[in-house]
Amino acid sequence: MTIDTTHQNQQMTHFDGHQEIWLFGYGSLIWKADFPYLERRPAHIYGWVRRFWQGSHDHRGTPESPGRVATLVREPGAICHGMAYRITPETLGPLDVREKNGYLRVVTELHFDDANGDASQASQDHKASESAEGLVYLATEDNAAFLGDAPHDAIARQIAEARGASGPNRDYLLNLAASLEQLGHHDEHIVSLASHLTDEAS
Repeated sequence: MTIDTTHQNQQMTHFDGHQEIWLFGYGSLIWKADFPYLERRPAHIYGWVRRFWQGSHDHRGTPESPGRVATLVREPGAICHGMAYRITPETLGPLDVREKNGYLRVVTELHFDDANGDASQASQDHKASESAEGLVYLATEDNAAFLGDAPHDAIARQIAEARGASGPNRDYLLNLAASLEQLGHHDEHIVSLASHLTDEAS
């Protein structure tokens, strides 16, 4: 059921020759940066929404009982907030392994929150905020681990029951919800799932 995308990602040549690369994190990369980085800045990207539609058969689940983790889905006009890291190319090797369960590197434009305090205003004019070209790991619907949409109570139930090598799936969701709240951003999808997860535990 899993698909190892490590080799595909290592064939990417877009940033060959660059000494530094910006990486955008929107899921566990926000709160679990267990890799070296040169700089970290709150950022956002346009045209994507965060969804718990990707199966996790390694970190937060097993092949028999997969968990659910975040990926990005296109939505015109949307803003997805997260964290940007300035890294060296060598850091991509371990990240390719971490994100190997269906995730591919995709080139994206990052907009830094600390360059313009109001991203909603910046959405009116993308030039209003400082930006940079960077990478994001995302899992599209054509990868073998993609689970897709489901009612939020069903997703929360699956998350509540799943556990993998990196720990309980519920910790992934709750840590992400807390991190976004700390950054001052409301993600209705994440808030709803966290609420349903709390209901599961009560």
